[in-house]
Amino acid sequence: MRAVVQRVSNANVTVNDNKVGDITKGLMVLLGVEDGDTIEDVKYMVEKIVNLRIFEDENEKLNLSVLDINGEILVVSQFTLLGDCRKGRRPNFMKAAKPDIANKLYEDFVCETRKTGIKVETGVFREHMVINLSNDGPVTILIDSNKNF
Repeated sequence: MRAVVQRVSNANVTVNDNKVGDITKGLMVLLGVEDGDTIEDVKYMVEKIVNLRIFEDENEKLNLSVLDINGEILVVSQFTLLGDCRKGRRPNFMKAAKPDIANKLYEDFVCETRKTGIKVETGVFREHMVINLSNDGPVTILIDSNKNF
């Protein structure tokens, strides 16, 4: 499972010109589910993301998590995070989980994140989405449950 995590001052996602998810200060999480991922990957990613200390404290040090600041999270499924571009010019998406499995684990991720008490908004799985965000910092972190980076 892979995620691109961005610290944002606000973010929203629209589908067919309808806003389906909208947050203020918090995290924008683009989530890619890999073939072979399990609920253990979900739990690892949720724990890592909600406790990631990328918000500034009173000394302007990155010491606070989204939990500490009572922030919000917008989660959008993005299978293209599993694209392999090492050969040729067209990404290979063979490592991405099949849609039914990916959707289940994506929903599990959202559910487990909500259990932490954080407000979680989402996009719509397998829909064309437009995301607007204000990356604060900018701060962008890559996380992989297989610890590839």
